[in-house]
Amino acid sequence: RRLAKDWERSLESSTAWTLIASIRLMTRRLARYCYVT
Repeated sequence: RRLAKDWERSLESSTAWTLIASIRLMTRRLARYCYVT
């Protein structure tokens, strides 16, 4: 039971991290685009 809970938490955090990473990448790309123009 505890293992499942930990796995659930890790899965949740991993999805959160991918979301954060994608947001950071998008903002960086947007910033670069705004800087160039």
